[in-house]
Amino acid sequence: MLGAVVRLRLRVLRRHLRIRGRRRRPRSRLGGGRTEEEQGPREPVLLVSGMGGSVLHARRRSDPKFDHRAWVRILRADADFKKYLWSLYNADTGYVESLDDDVEIVVPEDDHGLFAIDILDPSWFVELLHLSMVYHFHDMIDMLINCGYDKGTTLFGYGYDFRQSNRIDKAMVGLRTKLETAYKASGGKKVTIISHSMGGLLVRCFMSMNHDIFSKYVNKWICIACPFQGAPGCINDSLLTGLQFVYGFESFFFVSRWAMHQLLVECPSIYEMLPNPNFKWKEKPIVQVWRKNPDKDGTAELVLYEATDCVSLFEEALQNNELKYNGKTIALPFNMAIFKWATETRRILENAKLPDTVSFYSIYGTSYETPYDVW
Repeated sequence: MLGAVVRLRLRVLRRHLRIRGRRRRPRSRLGGGRTEEEQGPREPVLLVSGMGGSVLHARRRSDPKFDHRAWVRILRADADFKKYLWSLYNADTGYVESLDDDVEIVVPEDDHGLFAIDILDPSWFVELLHLSMVYHFHDMIDMLINCGYDKGTTLFGYGYDFRQSNRIDKAMVGLRTKLETAYKASGGKKVTIISHSMGGLLVRCFMSMNHDIFSKYVNKWICIACPFQGAPGCINDSLLTGLQFVYGFESFFFVSRWAMHQLLVECPSIYEMLPNPNFKWKEKPIVQVWRKNPDKDGTAELVLYEATDCVSLFEEALQNNELKYNGKTIALPFNMAIFKWATETRRILENAKLPDTVSFYSIYGTSYETPYDVW
């Protein structure tokens, strides 16, 4: 699903790059038939992944040699997901911490950050069978290389722990470092950022909190399907029933919807994609829930809620939610501490201002009338 979403929009971006290349190509040619533009370095491109779009490794503090891919994987997906990625939010630090105190979740930096956002399960049999549902930025990376971009000089990737807040210090420092690296490696050329989905919120938080740095290093910002005003259908459903990345027969080999739900209830990034209550919606998004009516012998009725005011629904629905981990029962109600944190994130997002020197492009779809098309 992750790879399909990017590929659906890839043709639009490819056409944009080709048209721009034709318009800017100088007539004079150098030796070998190449133009001056083809001889010289290009502006660097930084790819920023979306929700669940980064490879995550689990490492043990007690064993420096232990390095295990916990996300994404096809074999043992559900078991390893629960073992290493199930987490609790720490209100004192703002970070999500794995239930196993000995586990640290990290994003591999191989291949200038591109490895973590390319094929999310890089095992040999996935590539052999070409299981495209885990091909995230793979096609776009290949396209850019074919257009003349070089890894480590003009092409970089930025993956991050999608469980964490989009404004957490570690993510902000990591993005700044990546921008500085791309800027210096390309000989002082400003960076074009291409962000997918939730990655756009992370970039916008960075722009709001580090406006001068963003202006210094960024030339263009291209967003693909970014939920700037929230993603009401997807996120409300995630908090109530979970989130499914893979459908059909393949879903039996992937993380279950319930296992994903038990993680997302403790993820600030999910709460930060709740619908913006201050946005002037053309049509206010709603949530439809089948509920048993005790006054009518338990007959199920369809109840409508405004998506911007569902906190009471979440609190009621999740009041008895819990999971079992290593023989312990852990309560997982709707987390008001995370909701408070996410409310501050919304304020930071709304205060973001695009520098006059940065060009901005937003690519999004409107052809499907589903709860997931509200961006």
